[in-house]
Amino acid sequence: MRIGELAEQVGVSVETIRYYERQGLLENPARSESNYRSYGGEATKRLGFIRQCRSLGISLKEIQPLLKLAEAPGAYCGEVDALLDEHIRKVREQRRDLAKLERQLKALRVDCHPSMQVRGCGILQDLALVTESESRKSADKKVSIRP
Repeated sequence: MRIGELAEQVGVSVETIRYYERQGLLENPARSESNYRSYGGEATKRLGFIRQCRSLGISLKEIQPLLKLAEAPGAYCGEVDALLDEHIRKVREQRRDLAKLERQLKALRVDCHPSMQVRGCGILQDLALVTESESRKSADKKVSIRP
């Protein structure tokens, strides 16, 4: 099948397939006499595997070793467990970061001035203060004072 047919069958874009080929996740396909890419069933399976991994938030860097392990059915699957455990750890970290971000945004939201005019907007004032504070911290780090 051609690249467009593969893309439609698996539910990804043609550009995604080309990108995965460039990244080495998909093998370069055979070419027809008219130089069209020609894909078989293995490409469909592999692309489906990659798509499923991506839907779980697994990065392309994490998918590489999973693909290699999937091609070695006799290999020890502890590596798969370890990779998934690391991914779970990252997801938990992202959840903590998002919860912190939500708290910060809610704290800013509380500072909304009831006049609903920009000149009295506590949110914009707080954001400006944070920016000024971070600029000063950055400048202080650059200045080294020697006794």
